[in-house]
Amino acid sequence: MTAPTQTPWPFHTVLVANRGEIAVRVLRTVQKLGLKGAVVYHAADRGTLAVKMADVAIEISGSTPVASYLDGAQIIAAATSCGAGAIHPGYGFLSENKGFCEAVEAAGIRFIGPTPQQIDLMGDKVRARNFVEKAGFPVAPSAIED
Repeated sequence: MTAPTQTPWPFHTVLVANRGEIAVRVLRTVQKLGLKGAVVYHAADRGTLAVKMADVAIEISGSTPVASYLDGAQIIAAATSCGAGAIHPGYGFLSENKGFCEAVEAAGIRFIGPTPQQIDLMGDKVRARNFVEKAGFPVAPSAIED
């Protein structure tokens, strides 16, 4: 077994919790950064490019592929089993899920994305608009009363 390559990152493996083109793009970037890329996959996705190019691929299960990819507990368990120090949620539902982000952090894994507080703020468009306006950024006129 070889020692992990030295990187400026505080982890050596990133688990990508997504599928398809998003997983491929994130994996390419992770590997260009000198990190190992891991993916989770449903049996229906076994032969996909993301599974083939990942350094580690962990099968997850569920009644449908979508259900398995949204199962945060399975994804965190997969990350733990392969020694991933970080999870990239992709750009779908998990990236907007405050509870998933909190669970990842509680498991001692870094969440590559917004903080739980930022997810909460951005989930309320009026609060988010008011926040950026108060920070001095221009905002478009709104039909919503503040």
